[in-house]
Amino acid sequence: MKIDSTDFLVPEGATVCLDEWPTKVEPICKSKKDYHHLLKRHVEELSDLQRLHYASDRYALLLIFQAMDAAGKDGAIRHVMSGVNPQGCQVFSFKQPSAEELEHDFLWRTTRHLPERGRIGIFNRSYYEEVLIVRVHPEILHRQRIPEDLIVKNAIWDERYRSIVDLEAHLHRNGTRILKFFLHLSKDEQAKRFRDRIDEPDKNWKFSFADVKEREHWDDYMKAYEDCLSATSTETAPWYVVPADDKHNARLIISQTILDALNGLKMSYPQPSAARLKELKDIRKEL
Repeated sequence: MKIDSTDFLVPEGATVCLDEWPTKVEPICKSKKDYHHLLKRHVEELSDLQRLHYASDRYALLLIFQAMDAAGKDGAIRHVMSGVNPQGCQVFSFKQPSAEELEHDFLWRTTRHLPERGRIGIFNRSYYEEVLIVRVHPEILHRQRIPEDLIVKNAIWDERYRSIVDLEAHLHRNGTRILKFFLHLSKDEQAKRFRDRIDEPDKNWKFSFADVKEREHWDDYMKAYEDCLSATSTETAPWYVVPADDKHNARLIISQTILDALNGLKMSYPQPSAARLKELKDIRKEL
């Protein structure tokens, strides 16, 4: 199966119904051996492009990962980015906001960690939590000490969507390219992975009873994701709905999408000036 990343792209202005998006597609590779071979090829190409990206120092690349628990975000990041030089890649995981972060607007804590030019920034969860988990659990919103007159029922979500879209448009205009991945996991597959975490001792640390409690809000989360994807997927900062029931497929789709984006940038290694070339030749003579 040839990977066409646009198959998973949410078009700008589309109304997303997640029931119409698959959580599993036909295997890209015929065997585990083929999977490892293709992923290795992707990782090697990504490593080469990352070096060029770093040397070119013109663009920044921001990768955002959102998903329900056990969808495979951590594994996808680990496997896909395994060949990237740590100097050119920054990974940030955003969990419960700190007291300091709650004193600022909802974009503040993530904006501080945006990637520099020449680097790849990875957000494992992101400012999108503020229109996902906070929407499902509105009591969190009230703990943020926002003036009550600003919390108009439902209107605040549209306002936050607009703030997000405006931020991403601003970043794009200034050279940051953004790819957003929603790992689309089925409820049955999540249950299976939770059972694995209980049954396998080396996975026990991954399991929390709170994860099971969140399953009670599954439909609310799906609605929140549908509204979020519909409102914030744009031509310059698109969402990709990645079928996540098959981890191997998901990693290959993600890696191909990142490769497509990097290959689409106008990058080149810096060309030394005539004076610099002369200086290098003079230095070489001394060696």
